[in-house]
Amino acid sequence: MDLTLALVIGVVVVALAFDYTNGFHDAANAIATSVSTRALTPRAALFMAAAMNFLGAHLGTQVAATVGKGIIDAPKGSHGLVIVGSGLIGAIAWNLITWYFGLPSSSSHALIGGLVGSALASSSVVHWDGVVDKVVIPMILSPVLGFFLAAIIMIAILWGFRRSQPAKTNRGFRHAQTLSAAAMALGHGLQDAQKTMGVIFLALVVGGFQHDGDPIPQWVILSAATAISLGTYAGGWRIMRTLGRRIIALTPPQGFAAESAAAAVLYVAALGFGAPVSTTHTITSAIMGVGATKRLSAVRWGVAGNIVTAWVLTIPAAALVAALSYYALHWMVE
Repeated sequence: MDLTLALVIGVVVVALAFDYTNGFHDAANAIATSVSTRALTPRAALFMAAAMNFLGAHLGTQVAATVGKGIIDAPKGSHGLVIVGSGLIGAIAWNLITWYFGLPSSSSHALIGGLVGSALASSSVVHWDGVVDKVVIPMILSPVLGFFLAAIIMIAILWGFRRSQPAKTNRGFRHAQTLSAAAMALGHGLQDAQKTMGVIFLALVVGGFQHDGDPIPQWVILSAATAISLGTYAGGWRIMRTLGRRIIALTPPQGFAAESAAAAVLYVAALGFGAPVSTTHTITSAIMGVGATKRLSAVRWGVAGNIVTAWVLTIPAAALVAALSYYALHWMVE
């Protein structure tokens, strides 16, 4: 088998493995609040999230275009495929580390960090303007928007239902959470599955099997959607416990407000700007936002601080692992 073809197949397999880890790592993003408030059982929530992730992956390709064309320029041939593959290895490694410790870090930023790290190690071109405009600025804005939008929705709920019986209100919002959790899962598929599509498309271009202006092949969309859905159904129980209970003990109205706010941010970022924002950052900050409307001490800021530390470390840590992977693979392949 031709070396380039073998490397393309290898990169596609590794990309789908990353997509799978993305699914089980980020499963908690969509369903942790619904499970913690008992709006949904864990297994029913995972099945719903898997199905909505699959559907969301088919809603657009703007984010895929950003990842595939706007972050790095990898040279054609085997050298470029080693760069892309090394970036994926860096992202997978960081996903597994943070999953093991139950930290809801960003799979999206792990992927971006991995690609940038392998590109820098190989002296390839990094589009820093694209990294700043499409990654860094949305990375800062999305959790801020998630926090304040969730707080606004929660305040509106508190005011609108101020005279309702708490038991009746909670029961109603448990049903409403089925819709908000589905919206969140749909947004996750719209965002995160597209990132894998973008990397696979980049590998196909570097390998000479596609051109920059080509549309993303349907088999790439279908395979990425399937991998993230299977990973989602496998679950991410460690991270689910952190998001659903350790930050704040959520009520159904709070869960609905957090999920609705986070889903809105994901849709606007993907469909409006093609920006690969972090579903993890967005839902975590939204949970903090609804908690802060009760009282600041209701949020366990120590846990939140550990999560923010993981956010800060994600891009450089994934970049470092990717750079080391590049040196190893470059020595073996070339």
